[in-house]
Amino acid sequence: MQILFDESVTWALRPILLGEHEVATAKYLGWDSKSNGELMTLARDKFDVLITADQSIPYQQNITEADVAVVVLVARRNSFEYLAPLVPQILEALPNLKRGEIIRIEAGQNEESP
Repeated sequence: MQILFDESVTWALRPILLGEHEVATAKYLGWDSKSNGELMTLARDKFDVLITADQSIPYQQNITEADVAVVVLVARRNSFEYLAPLVPQILEALPNLKRGEIIRIEAGQNEESP
């Protein structure tokens, strides 16, 4: 699966997802200054999934028209320590995602803070 991290997701998660998936970052591609709409338009041609921590994307964009699946990560912060515990849920969700679908993956309410 081809995955794109937007600039709100730390690149440090990339090695964890590599192996089963191809993962690129918006920053590496030079897309970090793009608006959400532009990013989704660019992503649909090369990627199956956009992973973001930007919780406003579902309200700003028409995901079904973007023709890319979107995973919104919800954690207290966007740092590795807070996002890494979400990786098992990401890996579980990826095989079932379809283009135009959006899902939220949230940190557990009772998790200990790093």
